[in-house]
Amino acid sequence: MSVWNESEGKRIHDPFYFPFLPKTDNKIFVTEGPLIIGGGPSGLAVSACLKEKGVPSLILERSHCIASLWQLKTYDRLRLHLPKKFCELPLMPYPPGFPTYPTKQQFLAYLESYAKRFDIKPVFNQTVVSAEFERANGMWRVCTQEGSEYLSKWLVVATGENAEAVVPEIEGIKGFKGTVVHTSEYRSGDLYQKKKVLVVGCGNSGMEVCLDLYNYGAMPSIVVKEAVHVLPREMFGSSTFGISMWLLKWFPMQTVDRFLLIMSRIMLGDTAPLGLERPHLGPMELKSVSGKTPVLDVGTLSRIKSGDIKVFPAIRKLTEKGAEFIDGRKEEFDAVVLATGYRSNVPSWLKERVFFSEKDGFPRKPFPNGWKGEDGLYSVGFTKRGLLGASMDATRIAHDIHQSWQDMAKQLIEYPLSWSST
Repeated sequence: MSVWNESEGKRIHDPFYFPFLPKTDNKIFVTEGPLIIGGGPSGLAVSACLKEKGVPSLILERSHCIASLWQLKTYDRLRLHLPKKFCELPLMPYPPGFPTYPTKQQFLAYLESYAKRFDIKPVFNQTVVSAEFERANGMWRVCTQEGSEYLSKWLVVATGENAEAVVPEIEGIKGFKGTVVHTSEYRSGDLYQKKKVLVVGCGNSGMEVCLDLYNYGAMPSIVVKEAVHVLPREMFGSSTFGISMWLLKWFPMQTVDRFLLIMSRIMLGDTAPLGLERPHLGPMELKSVSGKTPVLDVGTLSRIKSGDIKVFPAIRKLTEKGAEFIDGRKEEFDAVVLATGYRSNVPSWLKERVFFSEKDGFPRKPFPNGWKGEDGLYSVGFTKRGLLGASMDATRIAHDIHQSWQDMAKQLIEYPLSWSST
């Protein structure tokens, strides 16, 4: 049992009802329902699905707002890379007036409306430093940097694939006299007008940042270290992703890949002479095997073809005024933008190594089997399939916890406990 604390708006530990809890200076909260770590789209989706089934939950979020990655660490021109119908959270579609590819601001407005509709109120500014299952009482104990402890029978890890920025070790980076920022700190090209900027990383973010820099009057270049698939965002007036999903219902993946590559060659031309070699595996197969997403071109490729955006191979080292590349070329730059992605931070705080991999912080079982572990542990947002994958897992998790919730309620009816206050 737990006691509702009106001043703090939470159920708080009562030592009479929980004699097994050790004495501590920390505040201890015992949640009725699941504890969800992370207040991004994935965490909101699980909470909404649970609420729809009558199961309460509590979200802990390290920042001061929901969807902190989107709100605080994304560039201004960002839009959803996929059509909105593939990026809806469960139980609530986008407003009818939204465009096919909603802007960052529109997506955030959608998330705010989602939280309001399902009355989701995360506990903000709670940075989880450890979470461990205690077999003695059958509960997860979650400790935060701020000095609070939370206990729950269910723990949902919703911190996602992009919890921490990846900053690579580049020889000479400390001696470079220009500015170096990760894309999590980049907002727009407004600060880089007439400057030579090297973007390191050729995924969707790197390509879009290059285009944004060009549009603001900068002189961007991009580092393409590995082979990459560049596809048109749309074919025949429909999204390439949507067409691919439809074709996969009828044809093998390799056949769909051949179609995508033929269409890309017709629409975009051969990208190899531009310094954009294609991987040996097709785009869909590569995504399935490694999780690496193909680049959906929004106009960057034409600027590469025109020479407005230069392409360089991997960096050998940075110098005081620029960079040296593995092909021997040298170039001066005023700034470097690291579009080098993000990683999971789960291994740094979750004391569990069976369900989650210590190596990459992802569930060991690939999609669609990576959503449920043992002892009431769940994961959402680790599918490498974006919001669509997260929504699918959120629905599964809510259904599974709801069944457990009903079983507990049934046991209480069949085996009632009498509590005494004396």
